[in-house]
Amino acid sequence: MATSASTSAELSGRVALVTGAARGVGAAIVRCLVANGASVIAGDVRHDAVRALAAEVGARACRLDVTAQADWEAAVGLAVSEFGRLDVLVNNAGVMEVAGLTDATPEHVDRMVSVNLLGCVLGIRTAGRVMSEAGGGSIVNLGSVVATTPCEGLGVYAASKAGIAALTKVAAMELGGSGVRVNVVRPGGVDTEMGAPGGVHPPFYARMALGRIGGPAEIAEVVAFVASDRASYMTGGEVLVDGGWTAGRYAAEMDAPVVGG
Repeated sequence: MATSASTSAELSGRVALVTGAARGVGAAIVRCLVANGASVIAGDVRHDAVRALAAEVGARACRLDVTAQADWEAAVGLAVSEFGRLDVLVNNAGVMEVAGLTDATPEHVDRMVSVNLLGCVLGIRTAGRVMSEAGGGSIVNLGSVVATTPCEGLGVYAASKAGIAALTKVAAMELGGSGVRVNVVRPGGVDTEMGAPGGVHPPFYARMALGRIGGPAEIAEVVAFVASDRASYMTGGEVLVDGGWTAGRYAAEMDAPVVGG
């Protein structure tokens, strides 16, 4: 299993903004993009945590509530004022709460949809304008395997992630003429507090094709590839990074609600 970001210069000279960057997959993406030569702005509502990460890896930090348009304007504005451009946006911020559909409250639905889906819409809207005016860029949205794989207790979460997949395809069509690529990376279970609460790995991971849960750095490496020019002919695409979750019978054998990426 990969445990740290690779080091190369494939994103040298590029400026990236990563949301939900304070921990988990978001923090791994920040580390990986910096290791690959990018100047990175790490955004999160957990400002103290994201500032600590930024200081550690040599990134810039900003407080970013992805549901607030004003925060998006400030974050994108920071990229332009500090570095003169914005080349990459990674819409990673997301929340997950387990609730059966008959128990889901309006507040539960609003939180899932606002952070997971509206956050992506606002990010594409704000960063897409700047990238289009500059003649190109790459937007990578973080979806989830559960968008198409049933999982009890995650109906609203899954619906929000399915919405991201649909949004990605529309954005790819609308922004492609300006040289902006838009793709979605769909993790399976990842060894984070969201994917393995309390560090407990649900037993079904052992029955998947690779027989284990994924590491945040393994998702980050794929995000870095999709963001880079090595994926220059890829847009509107969905990239599964699920360890074989969807490869066979494993999803049907889950013995407890399991969080996706």
